[in-house]
Amino acid sequence: MLESAEALVAEHAALERAMSDPAVASDPARLREANQRYAALGPTVAAHTAWVAARDDLGAARELAAEDPAFAEELPALEATLVAAEDRLRRLLIPRDPEDDRDVILEVKAGEGGEESALFAGDLLRMYLRYAERRGWRTEVLDATASDLGGYKDVQVSVKSRGTARPGEAPWALLKYEGGVHRVQRVPVTESQGRIHTSAAGVWVMPEAEEVEVTIDPNDLRIDVFRSSGPGGQSVNTTDSAVRITHLPTGLVVSCQNEKSQLQNREAALRVLRARLHQMAMDERHAADADARNSQVRTVDRSERIRTYNFPENRISDHRTGFKAHNLDAVLDGDLDPVVRSAVEADEAARLAAIADA
Repeated sequence: MLESAEALVAEHAALERAMSDPAVASDPARLREANQRYAALGPTVAAHTAWVAARDDLGAARELAAEDPAFAEELPALEATLVAAEDRLRRLLIPRDPEDDRDVILEVKAGEGGEESALFAGDLLRMYLRYAERRGWRTEVLDATASDLGGYKDVQVSVKSRGTARPGEAPWALLKYEGGVHRVQRVPVTESQGRIHTSAAGVWVMPEAEEVEVTIDPNDLRIDVFRSSGPGGQSVNTTDSAVRITHLPTGLVVSCQNEKSQLQNREAALRVLRARLHQMAMDERHAADADARNSQVRTVDRSERIRTYNFPENRISDHRTGFKAHNLDAVLDGDLDPVVRSAVEADEAARLAAIADA
């Protein structure tokens, strides 16, 4: 552990020197890359400094205690400080997901349950928008297909951090654990006899890719235009502004109709397509790791749920981490951090165990 930490400390110092080099300072791309890496290493360097200080303090105290028993009283507190510093350093040395600094495109899709599922999809969308607002992220609805009662059959939203996010605080680092099937138990507004129903909505999360990172050959695209529609299928636009893009090599199909401009819808659809292609490339890179994306599912089926939202008991339960709380109303209002943190901590524990077993 010490050797890998010292290597990162040396890299941090080298980056600090490089950023003062006129050749780097005059190159915006190199400077941005150096700044991002420097910021990412900062917490590890600070943790290493704290660990070294705690180790040295304990060593000095033990030497003094050997000569004067009065100093032995300080040893338990210093030992606890060292253990805490070592634990923090070890966690920071866990190999990070290289995508963690990215923004995301998040999609919520109604599943089983008809209109009730669409209404629940709308509740999930609001939860994520409020959560993003609490974290200071920017959001933009790229496309949405509304249901008759005001929910969503399908909605895609871009979530972006403002400026450079701290390590582990960017949208992908936190929202990637939201991918999967979310189950709701409640009395639907369409239920006249007060019976509790169970329905589900699916959430897909994709790291957003820059245009230069994913090359799309225009000849590989079939682009169709059509009139956008609202709830019930009625036309809400008299011009062919909605866009459907089919990526012929993969068969991926993306539609966008949220904007009144065909050009804006086309650009939004291409953003989603780039994200999906980038996600496919990620999946291929991690194909050998069966646990690479075990939180994301491909079908909106109640049996593949990751979380349950029980309205009668005001309870939220995450089936992967064991997290459970009776503050569902607060969570749906954007207080999602404790739920997300349980997934982050479970992932870190699994990674630590893998390192220990290696």
